Amino acid sequence: AGMGILDVVLHPDEVPALLRLKKHVQKACVQPQGNDDLVWCYDMLQKVSRSFAVVIQQLGEELRHPVCVFYLVLRGLDTVEDDMRMELEDRKQRLIEFHTNLSVQGWTLKGIGVTAHERQLLENFDHVLSVYADLKVPYQTVIREICQRMGAGMAEFAHRGEVDSLEDWNLYCHYVAGLVGMGLSRMFAASGQEDEAFARLDGISNSMGLFLQKTNIIRDYLDDLQQGRTFYPRVLWSKYVPTLADLARPEYHDVALHCLNDLVSNALMHSLDCLTYMAKLKSSDVFNFCAIPQIMAMATLSKVYNNYGVFRGVVKIRRGLSARIILHTQGMGHVHWWFHKFAKDIKDKIPASDPNAQGTRALCNKIIARTSQSAAPRGLNLIRQIMLLLCVLMIGYALAKWWWPQ
Repeated sequence: AGMGILDVVLHPDEVPALLRLKKHVQKACVQPQGNDDLVWCYDMLQKVSRSFAVVIQQLGEELRHPVCVFYLVLRGLDTVEDDMRMELEDRKQRLIEFHTNLSVQGWTLKGIGVTAHERQLLENFDHVLSVYADLKVPYQTVIREICQRMGAGMAEFAHRGEVDSLEDWNLYCHYVAGLVGMGLSRMFAASGQEDEAFARLDGISNSMGLFLQKTNIIRDYLDDLQQGRTFYPRVLWSKYVPTLADLARPEYHDVALHCLNDLVSNALMHSLDCLTYMAKLKSSDVFNFCAIPQIMAMATLSKVYNNYGVFRGVVKIRRGLSARIILHTQGMGHVHWWFHKFAKDIKDKIPASDPNAQGTRALCNKIIARTSQSAAPRGLNLIRQIMLLLCVLMIGYALAKWWWPQ
């Protein structure tokens, strides 16, 4: 869906960004020629994740195909984890053994997947395996090892059935996202585009994944609940409501917001590690690949904070804001500007009655202090001023026509 009239009036600076984004995406998403398996992989990447497709296809030639395959392999594994129709033991076994099929040319998996695109991915997985077989050995090794560790972790939590403690939440997010961050760091080092030390930055690489995953879990409460999946940690939500489903009941409105804000505060704890990681990147395309999803996550946390809409549906950031983030992120100065903005937005929304207000405010203050030396993305303020002026003139003209009709 496009922008509504209200969005245009309230956020006029996002209009040119949306118009430019389409051309930007078309330029970035150039389909490979001559290799049917590669063409299929990039087409499937667009179907299962448009947002990641854009940032992956902005990578240079050395990393683009390995990261595309890495994503599709792990998306296939994730599809097995998410299909709750399977018997538990069957699902666990498939998760544990998934990595062994990477070297079996022609292997596919029928009838598994919640969505049509997910089923299509697994039913035609031989295309992914053909491209995997042509990758350099260091990339194959990373993909296989991360897939093995992730599958084992997913099986462990499938057996448990829910996430109990905050330690469990960190561990689950490590398995499904932190390991991805660690694997990508190893790929960056193997490519030569980043320092060899990246292969050993497990701590902050893990934080990059946890920040994204916790944000998604917080946002996707209702969808996960309806699918029979439970990822909110029991130790946290049980402080506020008798059952997880109660968060969506009107009588628990106030305490549900307290729970939500508690979760957002927990996710924000990883933000400083993410800033440290991104500051170490040297390659511009690797930087954009890493930075854009992190800024989107920070924007999402700002959007969901103290927002009861999370318990009624999926809360998403505006398309115009996403376009601005994608188009106006070049360097740490811009990352700092975005993090600074969203930390201030969260801080401004902290209710005095919230039991976690002090902790949330302290986290926001740390982010604000860390990012105080920031640079507004080039042209952003000028565009905003011009669009605001145009909107004021248009509204003034409309009011004049209404007030003094001829």
